Amino acid sequence: MLKRRKFITSTLSTAAASLLPITIINSDFNTTKNHILKGKNLKRGDTIGLVAPGYAVSSDGLEHAKTTLRKMGFIPYHTDRIIGNYGYFSNTDTERAADLNEMFANPNVDGILCARGGYGCTRIMQMINYDIIKNNPKVFIGFSDITTLLNGFYKETGLVGFHGPVGTTLDNEYGISMLEQLVVNPKKNVVIHNSDLTEEQKQDTEYNRYVITPGNAEGIMVGGSLTLINALIGTPHEIDFTNKIVCIEDVEESPYRIDRMLTQLIEGKTFKNAAGLVLGVFAGCETTHKTKTFTLKEVITDRLEPLNIPTVYGMSFGHIPANFTFPIGVNAKLSTASMTLTITEKAVL
Repeated sequence: MLKRRKFITSTLSTAAASLLPITIINSDFNTTKNHILKGKNLKRGDTIGLVAPGYAVSSDGLEHAKTTLRKMGFIPYHTDRIIGNYGYFSNTDTERAADLNEMFANPNVDGILCARGGYGCTRIMQMINYDIIKNNPKVFIGFSDITTLLNGFYKETGLVGFHGPVGTTLDNEYGISMLEQLVVNPKKNVVIHNSDLTEEQKQDTEYNRYVITPGNAEGIMVGGSLTLINALIGTPHEIDFTNKIVCIEDVEESPYRIDRMLTQLIEGKTFKNAAGLVLGVFAGCETTHKTKTFTLKEVITDRLEPLNIPTVYGMSFGHIPANFTFPIGVNAKLSTASMTLTITEKAVL
């Protein structure tokens, strides 16, 4: 196997330029072919539909999600499709797509929460009835494999979705609070701050917080799991990163795989035109058992610093307990100095 190329030392001019804050403002926010659609805000007593559009959810995991929703004041609801098993999926492609379509069409369902991620959403994108979503916009929440649906729904319909905890991980006080401030008690200019790190997390390099390229940026938010962002390349739902604030995270991928996926994005048509890059915690992505490797930070810095786009790493989202929610499809501002995101418009009606 050929050795990986050595990281190139930045020139003095590049190094000097990287120290200067950059401000990038999006002048053409809505690049979808449809108007932006927003669901109604959620309130106590609302019915939340649970779906599993990818991997199967265990009976314990499903009950855990339902218990948490009840504690939050919601009424959980699901069809029998969610408790099926078809290999590693919760059900067949046809049934998983039908479940999503039904949840959006059902007038008694006020919002939709994915019970878990896993894999499988890319298989059902062509089976989803996007007209139903256009006519029945609702709060739709999830992360990981749900990245596919969040960005696909936004591109096809303009629906604002929410990259946040799934049902099996919605048990963290910080995560619940951050979700509620966007979908239950909405207001303009919501500032998203990082969670407090535990002592154990402070010793874990994956949780380190650092600025790669300083500056400020403004644009519509897109993104999610790096693996799924890449999986959309070449499909009708490939993300247009132009003038966007791109949020990226991943889990249990070796640094060389992160290198490969970031390189693919960089070599694409629009990633280098992003307004800002917000990286979450890449949990389980630091290789410690190999002697000849690059660290996660070395890979990320090497790939992203030359783009000269305001970029931070270590924000509190991803496959971690304290996972904040951010909306796909609304305008936000990034400050690398304070490591904050400000959602400048209401994400729900």
